[in-house]
Amino acid sequence: MKDVVILGAGLTALTTAHHLKKSAVDFVLLEKADRVGGVINTITDQGYVYEEGPNSGVFGNVEVLRLFEDLKGDCELETANDNVKKRYVMKNGKWEALPSSLMTAVKTPLFTLKDKLRILGEPFRKAGKNPEETLADMVKRRLGLSFLDYAIDPFILGVYAGDPNRLVPKYALPKLYNLEQKYGSFIKGSFRKKFEPKTDEEKLVTRDVFSVNGGLSYMTDALLTKIGKDNIRLGIMDIEVKPVENHYVVSYIDQKGVKVDLETRKVISTIGAHQLDKVLTFIDQKSLSVITALHYTKVIQVVLGFDNWKGMNLDAFGGLVPFKEKRDILGVLFMSALFKNRAPKDGALFSIFLGGVRRPDIYKLPDVKIVSIVEKEICATMKINDFNPDLIKIIRHEYAIPQYEADSGERFRLIEEVENQYPGLIIGGNLRNGIGMADRILQGRMLADKALFEIK
Repeated sequence: MKDVVILGAGLTALTTAHHLKKSAVDFVLLEKADRVGGVINTITDQGYVYEEGPNSGVFGNVEVLRLFEDLKGDCELETANDNVKKRYVMKNGKWEALPSSLMTAVKTPLFTLKDKLRILGEPFRKAGKNPEETLADMVKRRLGLSFLDYAIDPFILGVYAGDPNRLVPKYALPKLYNLEQKYGSFIKGSFRKKFEPKTDEEKLVTRDVFSVNGGLSYMTDALLTKIGKDNIRLGIMDIEVKPVENHYVVSYIDQKGVKVDLETRKVISTIGAHQLDKVLTFIDQKSLSVITALHYTKVIQVVLGFDNWKGMNLDAFGGLVPFKEKRDILGVLFMSALFKNRAPKDGALFSIFLGGVRRPDIYKLPDVKIVSIVEKEICATMKINDFNPDLIKIIRHEYAIPQYEADSGERFRLIEEVENQYPGLIIGGNLRNGIGMADRILQGRMLADKALFEIK
């Protein structure tokens, strides 16, 4: 009899397990892959260090700071350099710096004069009353169409690979939604929040971009060290959970092909919504179908390395391409310009993203066509004449990023209903509580706390 069984071994699960280990809980973590980390996976190749999953995180809450404090000595935090403060957005085939202040927003060529005036008037507009309003409608109402097209749309492409016409701020961007609901304005709310009292710890939540020396896998490896390999089962298949009286039986096939039954008081799931119907078969199909219907976007990441870069000056976080520009890429991250030792001296490392909600056709293209698209786009936008990368890798993510759209409220409600119906079952993962690394770390703490409260 285990106190807790955790399903999955991504960042959420590892953070959960870390906190349970600190509290001396008897748990086991089950993972079908042969390694921990989930989509986080750092690769070193030919002098380049690149990520197959998320490329960086953000100091978005105190739990990120606390986790790295716990991991001190096992991995070394790296904060992105000052290039991260500058971000490009493409307009008419040319990179323009995204405004970083009210004054630069007034001067930028990205927005029309009409919308610049709307920006100045934003603090005086009434708050919206429709909690299901889409992001596109909210932004057009408060800031104007050009702000949607050349600020919000590229931002959403960079974070969600999504569509502002489908994402609902209440679920996808709750901090933005709450600014309007609490303060009546984005600008007014941002200003007033700066003067609200904060603890010393909260003052350290800078929203700086971070990675780890050597890559993000060093973070998940450090968590593995803290958790202990004896508490993890890798390479398992056919996981199924069944409630039995006042506990659960978790069945699976181990690496040797042997069926194993584990009895446990608590089950914490961190796996994707699309996998739940195979694991939680005891939940009624009507509720489960709503939860598993979560829309995931398909994304292709192309990693390019140049031993001797001779293109444009890489003085920014990267560049985002608004959908209105009608190009075949979502954006480019200048990874070697942000973090140390990601490329050979005088070289450059890029992550280029394609696909997303509005271009599902691209995901179906063969690798040779993907390379052709990237060659065309990079030569046109990055000031290079010859496309001869020294490193090129294509990484496909079929279930890349969950989309928090209009069905999210019903999904969240049903998850809570299922948890109430089956005490001891806790459903986490990126199907709720946000998609960023900071969100996953925070949720890991929340899942552990919930399990600990119920155990006590």
